[in-house]
Amino acid sequence: MTARVFIDGAAGTTGLEIRERLAARADLEVVQLADRDRKDAKARSAALNEADIVILCLPDEAAREAVTLIENPNVRVIDASTAHRVAQGWAYGFPELETGRRAKIAAARFVANPGCYPTGFLALVRPLVRAGMIPADFPLTTNAVSGYSGGGKAMIEEFENKTSPAYIDTVVRTYALSLAHKHTPEMQIHSGLKHPPVFAPNVGRFYRGMIVEVPLQLWALPGQPTAAAAHQAIEDAYRGEKLIEVAALADSIVLKSLDAEMLKNTNGMKLYVFGNDKFGQARLVAVLDNLGKGASGAAVQNLNIMLGLSETAGLA
Repeated sequence: MTARVFIDGAAGTTGLEIRERLAARADLEVVQLADRDRKDAKARSAALNEADIVILCLPDEAAREAVTLIENPNVRVIDASTAHRVAQGWAYGFPELETGRRAKIAAARFVANPGCYPTGFLALVRPLVRAGMIPADFPLTTNAVSGYSGGGKAMIEEFENKTSPAYIDTVVRTYALSLAHKHTPEMQIHSGLKHPPVFAPNVGRFYRGMIVEVPLQLWALPGQPTAAAAHQAIEDAYRGEKLIEVAALADSIVLKSLDAEMLKNTNGMKLYVFGNDKFGQARLVAVLDNLGKGASGAAVQNLNIMLGLSETAGLA
């Protein structure tokens, strides 16, 4: 039977990208509301309650409200907002992060899509915390830069519309200087850390793509592990995964730089470990598309798992 999928917020950046990935799928029926019906409460409520799976691409408060409108107990939900990523009763939709996570997503009624920055951070850190290489109470910092599409329509307007009063002409802009970014609870809880990392995000003058980095003082960790040991733990965690690639340690040694746009327009992620054993230091780096594995691609991956379909369908 063909599954009915309703994208609530399909006119936004993430929603449009999900629609694009689902457009050619014969195994799904994507329900779309006409422009005049998108703000019609009755039409929207009907669409929410008649779908097999609803994908919410809304601001946090609107996403919470949408869940309350779903009265049909058979409707399942994927929320692409921040609203439910650490909420009770919601499965965290990062299939590769833990053994058994796919089974939880497959059985869940409610699935919270990970954030783009947390996807890179968790992919790097969680295997090392799980292995005991990074203690749960160890202080961590993560630096990152994303394309401006990650900020949605408002930020796209700032970077692209030269006639707008909000237009900015900058190469890189740092933000979240209050140290209270909404992604940090997600990073802390799903990595198994006792304290939130110091999160230093930046936005650059490019549309899509991102780099997330976690610098490590290896000499300060128990047993003073080498960069090779950290690489091995991360490589072991994702061996055989189709959407996460761990670069060979030899490749990391010869690389001189990384490009944040390297994986733009893809749905995968590539992880690197750069190290200097003389100084006992390492830089863990994730490269991904903030709209791919960091958002829309991840939502489609979760959709496939929930429906028992090929996990990478629509993600070529």
